[in-house]
Amino acid sequence: MNNKGHRRVLTACILLVAASTLVNAQSKRVPFRVMFWNVENLFDCKHDSLKNDYQFLPTAMRVWNHRRYRKKLVDIARTITAVGEWTPPALVGLCEVENDSVMRDLTRYSPLKQEEYQYIITHSPDRRGIDVALLYQEGRFKLLQREAIRIPYSGKHQYPTRDILHATGLVSHKDTLDVFVVHLPSRLGGQKASEPNRIHVARILKQSVDRLFANRLHPKVLIMGDFNDYPDCRSITEILGAIAPPTHPEPLHLYNLLANRAKKRNYGSYKYKGEWNLLDQLIVSGTLLNPENHFSTNEKKAQIVHLPFLLKEDEKYGGKEPFRTYNGIRYQGGFSDHLPVFVDF
Repeated sequence: MNNKGHRRVLTACILLVAASTLVNAQSKRVPFRVMFWNVENLFDCKHDSLKNDYQFLPTAMRVWNHRRYRKKLVDIARTITAVGEWTPPALVGLCEVENDSVMRDLTRYSPLKQEEYQYIITHSPDRRGIDVALLYQEGRFKLLQREAIRIPYSGKHQYPTRDILHATGLVSHKDTLDVFVVHLPSRLGGQKASEPNRIHVARILKQSVDRLFANRLHPKVLIMGDFNDYPDCRSITEILGAIAPPTHPEPLHLYNLLANRAKKRNYGSYKYKGEWNLLDQLIVSGTLLNPENHFSTNEKKAQIVHLPFLLKEDEKYGGKEPFRTYNGIRYQGGFSDHLPVFVDF
């Protein structure tokens, strides 16, 4: 073989190695994972004179003491780490967190400290004193703006509730991502009587999203939270207009990533009287479903987390159920009455 032949073989080998390296790098690319979890009453052990937190004090019937509180922090940290697998989630939405104190303890004084999360939290007028929060890793989500959207109330069926948390940040390829974390009013008093409260909050959320659709060139919107409603309820399908993703999604529409699977019997993140239902939603704008965009996803990348330690035997109805912290006022030492959900981008 002459020198020219040697050069051709060498060049071919170099190209083959480069291509192999590129393929390996792409296959190992870390997804941008976003997680949401209702952590079931993450209260500290101190009384706040402005909040109705009497059930979660050492002297209350629940005997919520420092030991139990520390265990819950460790359990939440363990779960977030496990959901992230090899890399912790870039964003974690949480609801039923009491205040800055519990978020500081979670991010600074629990095993989650090593992941270097920052956090933002609302300070709502909710009567129980619970709020929504967002954990984020600064290296993967550069926070640009934050706001707490207050929910005005009036009339005998409405009452102070949780703010909507809206965070805007830069992600990969300098894409701007708008994230909403929500916890809609509960079903206390029954679904029919309480539905107007959730519709009221959903309207305010939709107004905020519509403003982004009108003002952003390519709006990328993610809504995550406990809606206390199912994917086919009015607050989601009619007010937000969030439906299961079609074959060809529209850029300026909202789509519920878990809606198709929620049509199956006994599929969900929350179990009530033996039936699983989906209360925790992951909703995105159509722009995030375009595979040609650098930052995108699809419904196959959204999942409910079924880690074994989050579940226990359902002794009354059979099967499994979430391993919750309390069953009524009886302490079980579990994690939460909800399972987490996540989506990869």
